[in-house]
Order: sequence, then C-alpha cells, then structure tokens
Amino acid sequence: MAKINFTAGRISDFSCESGQNQSFLWDTTAHGLGLRVTSKASKAYIFQAKLNGEVIRITIGSPSTWTIDTARAEARRLKVIIDNGQDPRQVKADGLEAAQMARDAKESARTSKSKQEAIEHDRRNLIARDVWDTYLAIPHPKWGAQYRIDHNTVANAGGEPCKVGKNTTKPAPLSYLLSKPLHEITAPVVLDWLANECTTRPTFTHNAFRKFRTFIKWCAKHSEYKNIAHADCCTTSEVKDIIPSSKTKEGDCLQREQLPDWFSAVRKIANPVICAYLQSLLLTGARRGELAIVKWDDIDFKWNSMTIRDKVEGLRTIPLTPYVSHILSTLPRRSEWVFSSPTAASGYITEPRIAHTKALQMAGLPHVSLHGLRRSFGTLSEWVEVPTGVVAQIQGHKPSALAEKHYRRRPIDLLRMWHVKIESWILEQAQIDFVPVQVGLRAIK
Repeated sequence: MAKINFTAGRISDFSCESGQNQSFLWDTTAHGLGLRVTSKASKAYIFQAKLNGEVIRITIGSPSTWTIDTARAEARRLKVIIDNGQDPRQVKADGLEAAQMARDAKESARTSKSKQEAIEHDRRNLIARDVWDTYLAIPHPKWGAQYRIDHNTVANAGGEPCKVGKNTTKPAPLSYLLSKPLHEITAPVVLDWLANECTTRPTFTHNAFRKFRTFIKWCAKHSEYKNIAHADCCTTSEVKDIIPSSKTKEGDCLQREQLPDWFSAVRKIANPVICAYLQSLLLTGARRGELAIVKWDDIDFKWNSMTIRDKVEGLRTIPLTPYVSHILSTLPRRSEWVFSSPTAASGYITEPRIAHTKALQMAGLPHVSLHGLRRSFGTLSEWVEVPTGVVAQIQGHKPSALAEKHYRRRPIDLLRMWHVKIESWILEQAQIDFVPVQVGLRAIK
C-alpha cells in the first residue's frame, strides 16, 4: 500500500486506475488517512485501521469540503478511538443517540413547561364561585339542612324575581368575592369588601364572612387550591378589627326576671307555628335546626316522648312535657312536619328569627339569639338543682365525665321527672298558670 505526502496538487491529480471501480492513495503524515477515488471520479477522504483483528473503513468526507489538515486531524481523532479499543462507528452512533435524547428531553421540557404554564394560567384564572360550588358539593357530615341553605343564601348572585313586586333580588354579600379569581382574593380585597358591605348589612355580612373564612381554610388544605388561595386573607389583624368575635356574647341568655315579658311577647306572635316553635326551643333546650325538622311521627302524645335527630348521637328521645305537648297539639297538621311552613321550599320553618327579634323589641328585652334560648334552658335549669347530666342528656350534649359517659344513661321516665320540674318552674317564673289534667290538657290565661 503506497504512501505519499498529501498535497493539494496530488489530491487534485489523483484518478481511478483504468479498469478499476475505485483506487486509493494513502497519506504518510496521518496514519490511516487515505483518499478514495471511484471510476466516476468521486473522491473522498477515508480512515482505515484494524480493530480486534478486523479492518474497518470510515468515510471522512469530500476534499471539496475537508482540507488536508482537517482530514488529518479527523484521522488522528479516529486513531485515538481505535487505540482505546472502541469502534468509531459505534461512538458516533452513541453520540448521535445522546444528542437526539438531549434534543428530545429539551423538547419535552419545553412542551411540559408550556402545558404547566397553561395549567397555571387556568388555575390562576379559576373563579372563586367554581371552587365554592365544589366545596358545597363534597360531603359535610356535620352540616344540617338549614346550615347548607345558609351557605347558598349568603352566596346568592341575585337577579331573581322578588316574591313580592316586580323588582329582582339583590346579590348576597359573598356574591362579589365569589365572582373574582380565587388568587385575587387577598387580605386588602377582603378588608375593602367588609368595609363596604358592613355599612348597609353588617349582621348578614358577618355571617357570610365566617362561612367564607371556613371555605378559605378548606382551600388552604386542598392539594389543588392551596397554592392559589391566600390562606391569610381572612385572618389579618385589620380584618379581625371589623369582624366581632364569634364567641358567645355575654348576656345571650334569658334571665329569670325576663321570663314574664318574653313569654308574653312570644305568645302574641300571630303565627302559631313560630309561637310554638320559640316556646319549645326554650322548654326543650334543643338546637334550632334539630327541632325544626321534627315530624309528627317523632311525637308520641300517648307516652309523652319526642324523638329528635341529634347531630351527636344520631337520634335521642326526650320527654314531651305537659305544656309543650299542649302547644304542639294545637298546631295545624298541614304536612309531615310539626313546625310546617307552606311558603318554605323545605316544607318546615326556616326563618323564625325575624318574629323573635320583633317580640324581643316589643317586650323591651335585649337581643337573645335562637341558640341563646337553648343556652337559657341549661342556665335556668340550675334554679331547680337538676343534676348536670340530666340537662346534658336532654339537650344532646356529649357526656363530659367518665361516669356520665359509661355509667349514666337515664331512662325516659327519670328524665321526665326532672324535665317536668324544669318546665313547671319556668312557667311559674313566667307567671303562666298552666294546669295539666289527666284527660286532655287545658291552659289558663
């Protein structure tokens, strides 16, 4: 295999021998570098060497593209690979594969980034009402029917025809916040909203805020919304200055000397269902929601008992005391509900607060909430020196002591003895002369 020193002239003048398909010319400077020319005058630099006893030949490129020096440099590079025991063809293939993988990874990252940006864009433009609807749709075992209705009420978008007149309903307080993207509801936004809404309807707004605050806490714990919602938007000191504490107000309880005026005003309420409902709240100590959904099938006038759907125990049976039995027996039986309401969608009483507030104002008494009537039952019972566990069992409170929890479950007749004493004492203080008789009941005055 003849070798010569490659020069531009020799490269240019070299041609294929007659009768041959291809001829080779080898360089003396770079080991393994050759020039191949075909019968059709096609020239190319090549590299030839042995690897593991096998001759391998690699095309470098055309002399029109590669200079002699660059061809020699490439030949030396390939020789180094051979000397390392590697096949340059495999090294090239691996390099191309790695380069392709790098390009694919880069493209994948770019695509993933674009998708993530699109997802993030959608999330950041997620309207709060859509999340609110999701929040209301999930199970809330401790929510009563009325509590769920209250959530819909405070978030109502308005615009519906009024029941009276030709006007449309106004948006509820939360309507404004829920119309915004969730991520835009920050502490300053909530503060401005409170300041504006509280000027015209503070009580309604405070109620709406507390439900919204619980909603935001839920968002902050949810994997899909925790990076969108501002968890502190309802907890800043400025917001707390506007919203009063949700702790029990001092005085949200009827005092013994207020009973005559309270009963006198409540018994003058024109709606007999509301009148009976408010008195029953005070005399049973029941929660407002659980008493509202009592059905006629839940009342046993013969054996003087009432079954209540308890949020703690599921069901509890309490005594049907004489006066409560009397006022319930006078109610119209329009449906399955004891405290029925022809105008309410649920079929039972849903909003007795307005009538109660008017009765308090008429009597000149300070405000007492409906839950305050339940609180009043527990407080007034102490005048009769009733065992604490008896009152707790009637009201559906969880037992607070070990003995009460495991060893004291009083039968209905024992509860009745104490409950009748409580009712009799309250009626006596209210100056209501009520005498139960064995055949029927009669109320005096």
